[in-house]
Amino acid sequence: MAFTPITEAPSRINRSELAVPGSNTRFLEKAAQSDADAVFLDLEDAVAPSDKDQARKNVIEAINDLDWGSKILSVRINGPSTEYMYRDVVDLMEQAGERLDLIMLPMVDNGKDVYALDMMCTQIEAAKGRKKRVGFEHIIETAQGLMNVNEIAAASPRNESLHFGVADFAASTKARTTQIGGPNPDYVVLTHPDEAGNRDTHWGDMWHYAIVRIVVAARSHGLRPIDGPFGDFSDPEGYRAQANRAAVLGCEGKWAIHPSQIDLANDVFSPSDEDVAQAKEIIVAMEAALKEGKGAVSLNGKLIDIASIKQAEAMVTMSERLKA
Repeated sequence: MAFTPITEAPSRINRSELAVPGSNTRFLEKAAQSDADAVFLDLEDAVAPSDKDQARKNVIEAINDLDWGSKILSVRINGPSTEYMYRDVVDLMEQAGERLDLIMLPMVDNGKDVYALDMMCTQIEAAKGRKKRVGFEHIIETAQGLMNVNEIAAASPRNESLHFGVADFAASTKARTTQIGGPNPDYVVLTHPDEAGNRDTHWGDMWHYAIVRIVVAARSHGLRPIDGPFGDFSDPEGYRAQANRAAVLGCEGKWAIHPSQIDLANDVFSPSDEDVAQAKEIIVAMEAALKEGKGAVSLNGKLIDIASIKQAEAMVTMSERLKA
């Protein structure tokens, strides 16, 4: 088997990513004061065509004038098939200050879309003498995008994260749903009838395949996989369930389309005290086993090995970063 090292994207805490419409200056100010780990200022779906120019100005002013603390600061530009993208990129890269961390590219279909954005950013950075290289995060939200997700993940050294855009993905695949994320009451199967003719309903997650494919592509290229929106912000239990499922599959965070979802995401994607304590036990046990020349050992009736210590160390490191 060939040895293929993975270059990891810059390490960032990305449990919650708050979406904020660039057309609303009051929301921009509130976002800067929120507890979100990351914020993306939106120039795309949340902004009407007639408001695009003003929203762009609002976003640039917000980047330059507001105190964003230690937040990851991103801007979702308009997609490659629109007439707005080039102006978004040019104005942002020429007028926004060094506080801008990332550009979020929606509706990515293939690596060429990423290359086009990379070329523009590289040229403007050189022309304007920008010292900080802007990173990229990409939304996988079309059938083509999911088919080409590995190509997209590998398309630029600026890439940092892949996000699942569930609503547009549903439209692209003509899925029978009108909601933004969440379970579908029709996505079920029935068991074979028992002797009395009773049948149980087995529920499934219609987004499982897409999420897993995005996670695998992201991890294979050292990127952060981030779950997308959950539209019903009046359903915190539903949001938490979707976030838990994403965390189990390997995602590092989830979008918050409403401030009420920020704390939920931060909680779900933070290791609990119990998990951290268990991880430390695993590390101690494995270190002792390795000193004895053992590659595996039993802890509390369960087998742990080298893979276990890697998982445990990642959890402890995350906990320490959150406390720093």
